[in-house]
Amino acid sequence: MNLTDVFDPSRGDTVYDLAEVMRSKNAGPLYLTFDMIFPDAAVYRRVRDSDVLTPELVSALYQVDAGDVSIVSFDAANAIKITIPRTGPTSGAPGDRDVYGAQQHEPLIGVRIPPAAQAD
Repeated sequence: MNLTDVFDPSRGDTVYDLAEVMRSKNAGPLYLTFDMIFPDAAVYRRVRDSDVLTPELVSALYQVDAGDVSIVSFDAANAIKITIPRTGPTSGAPGDRDVYGAQQHEPLIGVRIPPAAQAD
């Protein structure tokens, strides 16, 4: 799957539309973490099981090595957490434009998730 495919409006709903909470924040001075919390188990499973949110996709969106991308699913919380290394200066260093890492989730918001597979 290439980047244009995951943003194609005909593919389904955006992660931003599906999530109740979508945010980024520091995970220490050298990492960023992205939290996506979904309203219920069905929506969460739709996103989790879509195989769209992959280390390769996050790598392409944030220009980091796919091996440095951690994606963890939390079934009990209907949540997905993605952690990547910061690509700019460390948090609070000269030149840091987002000391809290709070505005870094934007590349993920337009990623499209296909409809859940229908049971026969």
